[in-house]
Amino acid sequence: MAQARSSIIICIFSTSSGNGKTITAINLAASLTKEGYAVCLIDLDLQFGDIINYLKLKPKFTIEDAQLQLQRDPEKFNVKDYLTEYTHENPGHEFKFSVLAPPERIYDAYNIEVAKVVEIVERLNYFDFIVLDLGAVFSALNLAMLDLSTIINFLVVVDFLPSVKNFKIGYDTLIRFEYEESKIRLVENRADSQKLINGHDVERLLGESFFHRLPNDFPSVNKSILAGEPLIFAAPNSKLTNSFIELAGRYTNKQRQIIQTEPDDQSSGSLLSKIFSVFK
Repeated sequence: MAQARSSIIICIFSTSSGNGKTITAINLAASLTKEGYAVCLIDLDLQFGDIINYLKLKPKFTIEDAQLQLQRDPEKFNVKDYLTEYTHENPGHEFKFSVLAPPERIYDAYNIEVAKVVEIVERLNYFDFIVLDLGAVFSALNLAMLDLSTIINFLVVVDFLPSVKNFKIGYDTLIRFEYEESKIRLVENRADSQKLINGHDVERLLGESFFHRLPNDFPSVNKSILAGEPLIFAAPNSKLTNSFIELAGRYTNKQRQIIQTEPDDQSSGSLLSKIFSVFK
């Protein structure tokens, strides 16, 4: 029987694709590892997860293999046997965190059972932090993971009206499911990019402030993807790297002062102000 959970579980969730969930999950896990914590990163975007490709890993086992063994012999099942290590050699120090890979084939995702995933995550309770990269749907699996999570990082890029609409519907749904508002941390990605919609107008729409804003930094992200490395190695001095380190610091005892940007002009003439009534 699984022991009581002691890990801090942070899920990265969004209601739209292309918002940077995977980049956020990988770099939050890497930043927490940099702080000295034991971290496990789980790719639960079971059909289209990209963590393995991003980090150029070749896992021997996946979550499907772990589930099969758990079903066969729960007493002898050791979740450690099914993890893949991401490692980066530094002079005098080995940097590493664990990864649990998604099924190898898209259709194998249908074989994954929610109850077994819950048990697998609970058996990983020896890690300080578990970071979950979820798919962009309110599936039974995602709802179970949202229930397990200590913190829900609800991610958005407020570039177009449909993404804002999905974000509001998603946020309202989380509240309707009675998740504590303090558990939901709104994170704006590409916050300083040029766009028609103002992030501060989105805050007014939701009645809730963004917990953290990640800057736009395509060159560093592209460099990170090409290298197959987290930003702390591929672009250690970039503004996005520093922002991820700041975000990780807010979830540890090593709190950092987050520099708040000055609010943009929130005049009544802004685009989103004119269409608030669409969502009411």
